[in-house]
Amino acid sequence: MAGLFITFDGPEGSGKSTQIIRLKEWLEEAGHEVVVTREPGGTDNAETLRDLLVSGDTASWSPVSECLIMNAARADHLERLIRPALAGGKTVLCDRFMDSTRAYQGGGGKLAMDDILAIERSVVGETVPDITFIFDLDPAIGLERAGKRNAHGGEDRFERKGLNYHEAVRTVFRDIATAEPDRCVLIDAAQPIDDVTSTLHKVLQSRGIPG
Repeated sequence: MAGLFITFDGPEGSGKSTQIIRLKEWLEEAGHEVVVTREPGGTDNAETLRDLLVSGDTASWSPVSECLIMNAARADHLERLIRPALAGGKTVLCDRFMDSTRAYQGGGGKLAMDDILAIERSVVGETVPDITFIFDLDPAIGLERAGKRNAHGGEDRFERKGLNYHEAVRTVFRDIATAEPDRCVLIDAAQPIDDVTSTLHKVLQSRGIPG
């Protein structure tokens, strides 16, 4: 039996990583074999490309270049890690996936969504997430949280793109959740951490997970 593919998307500082760790433990207690990964990244090749994307000057890559690099990383990630894990019956929890490309390069970068989706179809194919949790948070709050996390510099290239950029990113994320309700669940990331965890559990239990 193929495994379960769950992705977590949303703006900077929305608390995805914390919830992924909690959900991994919860699923493992129920007997799932869980693989946690991230985008961009997840494989050696993809992590190399990640370094190009998430650090340095905000203008170092155009939205088109970002989209192509992101999808090159995603193709390797899918081929080497995600698809083999799913074929082995494992549950894959991925911090960001295709929806981030739509939101960041499409919403923030103003790249034509038709172009993004054409590349997405080629790269992702049938490996569409079973469930996507889209964490929703006021970008001003998220950027403040992320700024504290990256106080010593590092992976903050996208955070430095400014509030207007991140407002556009949020809009696309919300639009995706509205357009694809069978796959996507919008999560209020302004809630206390324990409440977010409880919400995730309830959503999964309503779908027979863990099972």
